[in-house]
Amino acid sequence: VQLQAFGGGTVQPGGSLRLSCRASGNIGSVNVMQWYRQAPGKEREFVAMALANSGTHYNDFAAGRFTISRDDSKNTLYLQMNSLQPEDTAVYYCHFDKLYWGQGTVVTVSS
Repeated sequence: VQLQAFGGGTVQPGGSLRLSCRASGNIGSVNVMQWYRQAPGKEREFVAMALANSGTHYNDFAAGRFTISRDDSKNTLYLQMNSLQPEDTAVYYCHFDKLYWGQGTVVTVSS
């Protein structure tokens, strides 16, 4: 099983990005799909979670600005990020069922 995350890039403050994470291989059904991030010099932190029962959960800094969604038919997880700020600069990782990690995609917010 491999997770491939993409969609990162450089945006100005206030901009938006949409991250995707696609699973390949025999992953079966996934209960918990999550996004984490790690800023330079900081520990990796939880961003958002999407459950198979359609439930979602966000870290406080993401609530109201980020939207997590999933397409189980494609084994793909998304993260729509709006109103991005410089403190959102980080490598964003997807994490499936607490087993599999993506390679990370870099988000840079800078003017």
